[in-house]
Amino acid sequence: MSWSLSEALETVQTFVASGGPVLLAIAVLTFVLWTLIFERLWFYRGGLRSMVKRTVSTWDARSERKSWNAHQIRTAMLSQVTSSIRANLDLIGTITALCPLFGLLGTVSGMIEVFNVLATTGGADAKSMAGGVKQATIPTMAGMVAAISGVFGGTVVNQIADREAQLLEDHLTMDH
Repeated sequence: MSWSLSEALETVQTFVASGGPVLLAIAVLTFVLWTLIFERLWFYRGGLRSMVKRTVSTWDARSERKSWNAHQIRTAMLSQVTSSIRANLDLIGTITALCPLFGLLGTVSGMIEVFNVLATTGGADAKSMAGGVKQATIPTMAGMVAAISGVFGGTVVNQIADREAQLLEDHLTMDH
């Protein structure tokens, strides 16, 4: 079975229309979420390596690493790189938490549609009520799928961030 691009786009448009405007918001949130996750993975693969090398070489170039001042400089260096390592992780977690809430918003708006049909038709138009139920369930499912994928991606980047921060701390040795 071969689908053309126009058929695929029409299917997506039908799906979005059946889920209501909240579904579009969930799609945007999911896109932003995964853009941030991929940005973090890209940073861990590329930019972080050079940042760690510079930091370790700067620390190793110090002739004195025992004093209180050296300890404070080490702490500042660790803090600066760790801040870069952990950038956007809180935002990833926040967006992940928002996705099911937007799904719930879609549920509420769909149920309002059902109650509106009930109020105007007295329950005689089952087809219109089914459209409201559909509008209620699709955003719920989409919000949960987005949140589950965000939990997975967020867990991966958080584990990498923890590991990289610990490795950096281990590399900046103090001469005791």
